[in-house]
Amino acid sequence: MDKIALGKLTESLACEHLQTQGLKLKESNYRCKQGEIDLVMQDGHTLVFVEVRYRKSQQYGTAAESIDRRKQNKLLLCAKHYLSTHKKLNHACRFDVISMNGPLHTVNIDWIPDAFISPSN
Repeated sequence: MDKIALGKLTESLACEHLQTQGLKLKESNYRCKQGEIDLVMQDGHTLVFVEVRYRKSQQYGTAAESIDRRKQNKLLLCAKHYLSTHKKLNHACRFDVISMNGPLHTVNIDWIPDAFISPSN
């Protein structure tokens, strides 16, 4: 499976997982010049920016550990862009991470709500 197909599959699994938890999908793969946000979801009155990461092996750390400060800053800039282009939105915001580790047929999905700083902070 190539990297693009793997990304689509893991994002789809993440979206399904969050939807079973009551979140509603607003947008997937939001792109701007600052980068990309995998999923934009609604959790009650909170807008949730979701980063999805997958690692087949934890030899170099878990999927969640791969989201370093540089990546967090890119996500923050993307979220600010999203909010500036969706001015009607007046919700609290947060960043969640879906971390997937292990072979796809037995993948372990970890949802980390409010994983790092939000654009309203």
